[in-house]
Amino acid sequence: MAQPFQEQPMEQQFYSDLNTRLNDIEEKQRLLKDRVMLIGKNIIEEREKTFNEIQELRKSVIKLENDTKSIKDLIQRILEQLDNSARKEELMILQRQFDLFRKG
Repeated sequence: MAQPFQEQPMEQQFYSDLNTRLNDIEEKQRLLKDRVMLIGKNIIEEREKTFNEIQELRKSVIKLENDTKSIKDLIQRILEQLDNSARKEELMILQRQFDLFRKG
């Protein structure tokens, strides 16, 4: 009768160890789940931040392109006016020469 009595504490210890291991595994699983959730949250936040930065950069590039186009248009108009003003000066010189010949 002594033997069944000795088996019972060993059986209880086995189940106790098994229960402790199971609890440890469940706790590790909870910790891993929390870490994965935190990593996922950080990835989503970084993705949104990067997306917003890209959107701002796109807006800046579009604005710079528009500014560059405006500057090119302005320079083109200035060049056209310079060409016209040079022609006017040439015409005025010719007019003076014509006037000198006419008077002389």
